[in-house]
Amino acid sequence: MRFYYVEQNNEQMKKSALGIMVTMLLMGNIVLAQKTIAEGVFIYNISIQSSGTEPAANATLSGATSTVYVKGSFTRIDMASNLGNEKTIHDAKLGTAVILKEYSGQKLMITLTKENWLEKNKRSVGITFTDQNEKKEILGYQCTKATATLNDGSVITVFYAKDIAIQNKDYNPLFRNLAGIPMQYEVESGKTKFVYTMSKIDLNALPQTKFDYPKSGYRVITYDENKQGNKK
Repeated sequence: MRFYYVEQNNEQMKKSALGIMVTMLLMGNIVLAQKTIAEGVFIYNISIQSSGTEPAANATLSGATSTVYVKGSFTRIDMASNLGNEKTIHDAKLGTAVILKEYSGQKLMITLTKENWLEKNKRSVGITFTDQNEKKEILGYQCTKATATLNDGSVITVFYAKDIAIQNKDYNPLFRNLAGIPMQYEVESGKTKFVYTMSKIDLNALPQTKFDYPKSGYRVITYDENKQGNKK
């Protein structure tokens, strides 16, 4: 009788070990299935979807784009619209950044320290995305809907591809904790909702010069000086 129990326990242990191995293999396959991208270009078309928006605002934003360049720890995000252009260049290793604004013939460079960058993006610190029961295909990728509440109380909705991810998790503070690449997302600003939809992905190598700061041609101010100016 004692021998029977020993054999039975051994069989149970073997089954448990086998189950653990299968689980680990499945988890490994999931991790291996996700492609991690070190550099590339991601282009979003921007539109306004809000019932309270004036037609003039829609016309102003017509054709607007957001182009994200990523290479290692460097990120550059170009926002282009009928109003003008704005570029944000960030180095995740140093934590510093510059914002280049070109509006109405004026060219302004705003410099940010690591502390400035964290302050600027404080509404997205520590946010957690929750998957929803909705799917959508964008550019051939099967995307999952997820939502998160930002620290200022606004809600962000995103459809993201789980099978690709950007290596630099700090490329966009909004999506640091998102388990994939956002293919479409909605951002609220007051009563206006901006919708970003991925239109192109280019994974070719980028020159490092893409992330260089201009040496001249801009009026340079600090982040704190810019804040003070906006209060006036």
